[in-house]
Amino acid sequence: MLTRLGAALRGTPAERVAGLRLALRLAFLILAAPGLPLGLLYLLTRPAPLGLPVTAALVLTAVLLGLGTLWLARRAAVSPQIPREQRGLSAAIQGASAPAVAFLLGCASLSSWPAALLLWGLAVAFYAFVWQQLPAWAAQGKDPKDRPER
Repeated sequence: MLTRLGAALRGTPAERVAGLRLALRLAFLILAAPGLPLGLLYLLTRPAPLGLPVTAALVLTAVLLGLGTLWLARRAAVSPQIPREQRGLSAAIQGASAPAVAFLLGCASLSSWPAALLLWGLAVAFYAFVWQQLPAWAAQGKDPKDRPER
């Protein structure tokens, strides 16, 4: 799979986007995979349901952390300190942490289904946003000679 990822990142623009999408999926799975078993294990301790203020605080925390990671991912996509061919990959991997944070907070909130569903919905929204950004981030890794003139 990593060989396929490496080949895609050196290919055509469409292959680069496909490679970044694969990197996003892998990074999200690696970050989020521990959430469900740990959340279910926590649920066995029968925690009290979360109140509205706690739910609001968790959602706000997820939004702020997610926006922060998206800002860092965007910086990675355009950073002159990162080699041009690695910018999109760095951005995709960093961008995966935005939905992962919301997902993990949702897993920690399994005792309160409204909180978990809100946080998982936020994770889906962040994931969709990053997915849509990948073509632009892939273009940042192209040689300036390959970009169309404006």
